[in-house]
Amino acid sequence: MGLRHGWKPGCVLQMMVLLGAILFSTAEWEQAIAAPADTASAAAVAEQKAPEGFLNIVFSGGITGFLIVMLLVALSIGMVALIIEHLLSIREPVLMPPGLAENVQKQLLAGNAAQANAVCENSPSFLAFILQAGIAEVDGGWNAVEKSMEDAAAEQSARLFRKIEYLSVIANIAPMVGLLGTVFGMIFAFQEVASTQGSARAADLATGIYQALVTTVGGLLVAIPALAAFAVFRNRVDQLVAEGAYIAQHVFAPLKRRRNSRRPPNAGPAQAGAPPPPPQSDS
Repeated sequence: MGLRHGWKPGCVLQMMVLLGAILFSTAEWEQAIAAPADTASAAAVAEQKAPEGFLNIVFSGGITGFLIVMLLVALSIGMVALIIEHLLSIREPVLMPPGLAENVQKQLLAGNAAQANAVCENSPSFLAFILQAGIAEVDGGWNAVEKSMEDAAAEQSARLFRKIEYLSVIANIAPMVGLLGTVFGMIFAFQEVASTQGSARAADLATGIYQALVTTVGGLLVAIPALAAFAVFRNRVDQLVAEGAYIAQHVFAPLKRRRNSRRPPNAGPAQAGAPPPPPQSDS
């Protein structure tokens, strides 16, 4: 009877709660024991799924992807070399050496055209070329000198613009090369889809798409600085060409004024040797 009374509904409920607590504690203990192993396996999976290095991505596209990336690298090296060369050569002291205009003007005022030409030859530059063109026509009058200097300035400015035009070429070619790499990357991605008959996973397509994005970014990274540098050097060339033409005009200005002062004044038809005007008859 005592045993029968011990199994009351309240006792059964207490036993069920106690059993549930024991099972819950056991599950937590097993999860705590298995946590290090799960962490190690998760780290291994993450390591396997880690993104590949840049060289692996470059070579994953085969010889085509490698050549495209190497072409972008070559364009970037050429861009940096051109920028450095232009910074050193397209400067006012290089194109217009200090003291050149004053020395040439001094020799011209002294009547030493040959010595003025020798001064220009000793300082080869943009301004010296223009001055030499003017000195060659100094005996032909001011109009001939001015025309010769204008032609020389136009020729030298065109040469400078052709020199910086390579930056514009790089700025136009680099995005096209990047776009070519993008197209090849998408071709590789869809080729994977075709080879697996549409069952390719996202991980199988990631390499081609990643390569496509890498080449696109590479092309833009080369094109943007090249285009900006071209704009800066173009404005600098415009400024220096205008300044050089003004200095050349200033060098020959005293010679022009001296020749104008030696010209006899315009006395009209009554000047010496001119026949008198016919008398007008009263009608």
